[in-house]
Amino acid sequence: MSEGSNVKFSEKEALLFHSHGRPGKIEIIASKPMATQRDLSLAYSPGVAVPVRAIAEDPATAYDYTAKGNLVAVISNGTAILGLGNLGALASKPVMEGKAVLFKRFADVDSIDLEVDTEDTDAFVNAVALLEPSFGGINLEDIKAPECFIIEQQLRERMNIPVFHDDQHGTAIITAAGVINACHLTGRSLKDVRVVVNGAGAAAIACTELIKSMGVPHDHVIMCDRSGVIYQGREASMDQWKSAHAVKTNARSLTEALVGADIFLGLSAAGALKPEMVKDMAPSPIIFAMANPDPEITPPEAKAARPDAIVATGRSDYPNQVNNVLGFPFIFRGALDVRATAINDEMKIAAANAIAELARQQVPEEVAIAYGGLAHSFGPDYIIPAPFDPRLMEEVPAAVAKAAMDSGVAQKPILDMTAYRQTLKGRLNPTTSVLTLAYEAARAHPKRVLFAEGEEEVVLRAAIQFRDGGYGIPVLVGRDDVYDKLRAMGVDDPESFEVHNSVNSKLVPQMVEFLYARLQRRGYLKREIERMVNRDRNIFGALMLQLGEADAMITGVTRTYSRTMREVRKVIDKRAASTAFGIHVLVGQSHTVFMADTTVNERPSAEELADIAEGTAAVARRMGHEPRVAFLSYSTFGNPEGTWLENLRAAVSILDARGVSFEYEGEMAPDVALNAKVMANYPFSRLSGPANVLIMPGLQSANLSAKLLRELGGDSVIGPMLVGMEKPVQVATMSSTASELVTLAVLAAAGIAG
Repeated sequence: MSEGSNVKFSEKEALLFHSHGRPGKIEIIASKPMATQRDLSLAYSPGVAVPVRAIAEDPATAYDYTAKGNLVAVISNGTAILGLGNLGALASKPVMEGKAVLFKRFADVDSIDLEVDTEDTDAFVNAVALLEPSFGGINLEDIKAPECFIIEQQLRERMNIPVFHDDQHGTAIITAAGVINACHLTGRSLKDVRVVVNGAGAAAIACTELIKSMGVPHDHVIMCDRSGVIYQGREASMDQWKSAHAVKTNARSLTEALVGADIFLGLSAAGALKPEMVKDMAPSPIIFAMANPDPEITPPEAKAARPDAIVATGRSDYPNQVNNVLGFPFIFRGALDVRATAINDEMKIAAANAIAELARQQVPEEVAIAYGGLAHSFGPDYIIPAPFDPRLMEEVPAAVAKAAMDSGVAQKPILDMTAYRQTLKGRLNPTTSVLTLAYEAARAHPKRVLFAEGEEEVVLRAAIQFRDGGYGIPVLVGRDDVYDKLRAMGVDDPESFEVHNSVNSKLVPQMVEFLYARLQRRGYLKREIERMVNRDRNIFGALMLQLGEADAMITGVTRTYSRTMREVRKVIDKRAASTAFGIHVLVGQSHTVFMADTTVNERPSAEELADIAEGTAAVARRMGHEPRVAFLSYSTFGNPEGTWLENLRAAVSILDARGVSFEYEGEMAPDVALNAKVMANYPFSRLSGPANVLIMPGLQSANLSAKLLRELGGDSVIGPMLVGMEKPVQVATMSSTASELVTLAVLAAAGIAG
């Protein structure tokens, strides 16, 4: 039912997120070069005439020469926006843009939002139907019932591309997957279960129709609405869609209907299911309380009434979240890839079975971490996969594509499903899933993260986001006016933030003794140590970290990186037998490149280069990638010859001696490392593909490259991440945004960085 999580944030933060930089959440970028006049001539006139004529002769070639085959329209008239009601087409635009972002993020489906300003069903249908040449599929969203039923049915009849109302069928598919697994756990068969559905809106009717298609008998399902049970002969508050699910029964209320029922499907209102009703259900009752944002009954209430119950909701803070993002991106991915003319029941059932089967498989470690370590295997608290399970991209589209082919709606059948699965895995960057899982892990195991520059607005915004997101407890270092600044930023309870002031902190005497013992033989007098502790926020913060007052530390926005590092290293050492270094992570839609050392070591030795390679490879693995390490140089295997190559060659020899478990090679130029065609000129290379870990020969080239790529490149950049320190400390850049600070804090708290 939900596509997000129950993360808290202020209205100001939400508006700032949508407005800063380029307003909105989507943009259009060219997929072909547009730099020269020749490029433009090919893209438009006169070159565009060639594919125009080809499509006129054979319309199917539109999938070959245009973006149609990977383009979905997200369309609404704003008559049922989330839980906010009928606010109009224009007000629905932020939601539709968000849906487009989810399509791209989860399944690499290009999407554009279209808001149709009419509540006239025929006008809406005509407007959408006329758009068929533009798109490979239509995702309807936030349209009120019963109009949504009429609109979808008419569009399915008129259009020869998939039309899918996610509010109906997305919820139904994820619910069905959970029902399959709950029945599996409790030894039930779908043909025998007795189901009560509370709610008669679009999602409730879609859930009912799908479970009936999967084998639940018609007369085993009782549907209730605000007027009570929908029974044969009822005349009040009825329509053709409710009438289709009317049954012969003496029950007239939800309470009566639930006596002896196996399954409750709630798509109604908070608190509609009472504990005493749950007690009257069959043994091991299955409860899907999916009212949004608050369920018909909370899992603790249901478990208190019936400890043997299996409970699912639409919320991310309880187990078994019914989240539509598990379905719609991957369903469209499979449908588009076979050029399906529709998304039929066979494809929906295939998706539900694939999602259910995924939950029964061994849970990957990174997904278990996201569940707080509580859901290591299939069971009552894990009947639905995590929304960020990277295997969804492979399993669900493949199942949907096969069902489309088997049911005769595929216009471009896939001949090699094994190869297709490989292409699916290559469409998405594992980093995006790992980053999301890191945020979930932080929420599952909240840590105390120290923000050393607590008087800066960007740092305070990061601390607010960190706390409101549930990722941990921000510990601020600053003066007394921090509370005033928080209040000015709209925080209702600024005193609830933990703020440490070095001027009056009770920790100062202990800090002075610790630091004096550490630095007294490095030329520091005790009075100098006292001044440093009292006046320098980085020194004070690092000492708090050393003394166990926090689990991680973020700093760097007020001073240069090198100066901040000097201050931190007065208090915190690098790990024993290790090298401290920095990594910039370049994240694209389908690739990630790790670049090191970009911040710390000016001219690393061969031993340090080998350490940096090992450390960066470990970070790459923690972020979901099998590392392929390239030692970069201006020279490729000795051509041209030079005087700065021995360290790189020696580092390769050191890794040989260490017997590391990842691929590595060097020295080589960047184009050899990253371009498979150029690399083919060196068949003896030990890399099986383009490198994703780049070890730079020195700080000058590394730092310049990282900053140039940040400013000029098209990828997102994470970092620099500081690795190899004995305590989890991260030094940000002076230009860091609040969001970037939160990311560093989460990565440090989750143990991915550091």
